[in-house]
Amino acid sequence: MSVAGFNFSLEELKQMNETVIRMASLQGASAVESEVSVGFGQDISVRLDEVETIEYTQDKGVNVTVYFGQQKGTASSSDLSPQALQDTVEAACNIARYTASDEFCGLAQAERLAKQPLDLALHHPWHLSVEQAIALARECEAAALQVDKRISNSEGAAVSTHQSLFAYANSLGFNDGYASSRHGISCSVIAEYRKQMQRDYWYTTARDANALLSPAQVGQIAGERTVRRLNGRSIKTKQVPVIFEAPIAASLISHLVSAISGGNLYRDSSFLKDTLHQSVMSPCVTILEDPHIPGGLASSPFDYEGVETQPRTLIDQGVLQGYMLSSYSARKLGMQTTGNAGGNHNLIVQSQDYDFEGLLQLMGTGLLVTELLGQGVNMVTGDYSRGAAGFWVENGKIAYPVEEITIAGNLSTMFKQIVAIANDTLISGSKQIGSVLIEQMTVAGK
Repeated sequence: MSVAGFNFSLEELKQMNETVIRMASLQGASAVESEVSVGFGQDISVRLDEVETIEYTQDKGVNVTVYFGQQKGTASSSDLSPQALQDTVEAACNIARYTASDEFCGLAQAERLAKQPLDLALHHPWHLSVEQAIALARECEAAALQVDKRISNSEGAAVSTHQSLFAYANSLGFNDGYASSRHGISCSVIAEYRKQMQRDYWYTTARDANALLSPAQVGQIAGERTVRRLNGRSIKTKQVPVIFEAPIAASLISHLVSAISGGNLYRDSSFLKDTLHQSVMSPCVTILEDPHIPGGLASSPFDYEGVETQPRTLIDQGVLQGYMLSSYSARKLGMQTTGNAGGNHNLIVQSQDYDFEGLLQLMGTGLLVTELLGQGVNMVTGDYSRGAAGFWVENGKIAYPVEEITIAGNLSTMFKQIVAIANDTLISGSKQIGSVLIEQMTVAGK
């Protein structure tokens, strides 16, 4: 099958996989994995109406993993010529021969491999010339600068479009792949008032350019978010309810995913170890994993090992229903792979009957967090402490911007103290979630 725009067809990539597997088998490998990929993209940015960068990318590569019994070796190359494939296979075999045996390594179970992978409509080319991209970026930045006279500078606006094609195969007979795309528009501007400066940004991303916000909408939102942060102040240290705004609420789910991922679990480096089928979050939290959303940003018919993906309930009314496991981590834990080699698929956090304003009203008085700073999260203990900025809320209304504060707690407690999740769901990555209200956290300021 030929896919327009790529230098190779899917069939050619699959043929390279077959060649790699045959070469490795001739060298005595008992099992083989091969992935071949190609991709290209265009990124442009403008700043203060002037073109700042024009970048083209064109990538190709092969990644080979071989097994000699329980010994594993991996090698890769950005050259797809027949000789380069041979050299890469030989390198992987040489590594495997001198690697310690690991009883848990190996291919995925044959019966778990995808038999007839779904077409999830993940490839939507955006035929965008450089001139058109520059015009869109200029329109985006202009919309942001026009929001308020206090917007005095810009960090720029950017327009990107990327496409990729890959095929994965293993010696159990699996050999398949697909094309995908991802496009985006972003903008960041700076506002100044009484010698105080603030910046903020906004972006939109999708596999299909028709699903993007318009450049004017992105610029408008970026400008409004920047201006509203002016005249920020610190607050006294206290314990208060906290709302994580939708754009950063996904970080909470990222911490959950990390805590229930196989690597952290078998290394005993997760605060959620041995919590399967136990309550780990508030009863108001239900999270679905759906890898099969057409056009989804994290959709996939199979994972990085060829294992067929399946929709499932990850959290059911606060109770953990499953981990995130690859074949290797599953074997280490004495379990079965969950089709998550390579990470999570579309995680959908179900919301309650609150819009954003309703969530503010429900909180009454407390802190709305719109930006997080630093990486103060300990996955072993769950201790959480990060710099933050946002807004102080009184009587359900935003009162004034807040900066130079730290929010702290423990993820185990924070997860169980989730009071409600609003329906202002933001779809911008692999985790779809609205704003989250947590009953109480320590806010450290003056």
